[in-house]
Amino acid sequence: MNEKSFITAAELAAALSISKGHAYKIIHRLNEELGQKGYLTFSGRVPRKYLEERCYGLEVEVQVG
Repeated sequence: MNEKSFITAAELAAALSISKGHAYKIIHRLNEELGQKGYLTFSGRVPRKYLEERCYGLEVEVQVG
């Protein structure tokens, strides 16, 4: 299993072709949602599975190397 559990702002920015600053805003929003549900969150990263659930049709590939 080579897929990382969390996606960073840099990876999200590249996957969605958006700025890194905007990616941080998206991650912050998703982490707020997770926090309200009682989950532990980490600044600057969000669970890949949750991101894919919230962004219809998004499948983020990881580049290992």
